[in-house]
Amino acid sequence: MLRAVLFDVDFTIARPGPELGPEGYQRLGRRFGLELDPSRYPEAREKAIEGIRRHPELEHDEEIWVAFTERIIRNMGGNSDSAYECAVAMTRAWEHAEHFELYEDALPVLEQLRAHRLKLGLVSNTGRDLDAFVAHHGLEVDAVLGSRSFGRTKPHPAIFQAVLERLGVEPAAAAMVGDSPEDDINGARAAGMEAAFLLDRDERYSELPNRLPDLYALPAALGLRV
Repeated sequence: MLRAVLFDVDFTIARPGPELGPEGYQRLGRRFGLELDPSRYPEAREKAIEGIRRHPELEHDEEIWVAFTERIIRNMGGNSDSAYECAVAMTRAWEHAEHFELYEDALPVLEQLRAHRLKLGLVSNTGRDLDAFVAHHGLEVDAVLGSRSFGRTKPHPAIFQAVLERLGVEPAAAAMVGDSPEDDINGARAAGMEAAFLLDRDERYSELPNRLPDLYALPAALGLRV
């Protein structure tokens, strides 16, 4: 019997706001003497994703995210010595709850799940204070865990197991929802959670099973009476 649902945070229940988007990079870059081109942001981010390297033991390593952000900045035209300092500042900006916006389906669906007396948890690869994030956005959840405070990142199964322990729920009685096939789906299954759903808002993974177009589709996918 299903007793709990875990959610990824970024690009699952919340998205970066303007300060973390293309124009946000442009404004921040000017503080460091960089003229960044917002139109180059999508391609710059894709190139940065291709080059990202995980910690070999899946430990949370802030420098990996700084290096990722620096690659975005340089690919947006900020190829100078101050790119690193700008990347550090942008990485810190991602830690602030007020720089994020909830998707419109997040609160209604969480409310539906709570009406079915399910426990809810958040598990995220982030340096953000998730307790502050939850308070800022008025989320009613039972447990949160970020990779900085835990020390390991998804897809390491230990971070999922730690959240489930806080909820007092076995993996077989829990489901996971997230936007990353590797981090969220493979990680959850490695932790023993067979019910794992890929949130594919932009239809990027049409070849994969158990996809959700949005969170509104989740209750039915879980077999709940809507």
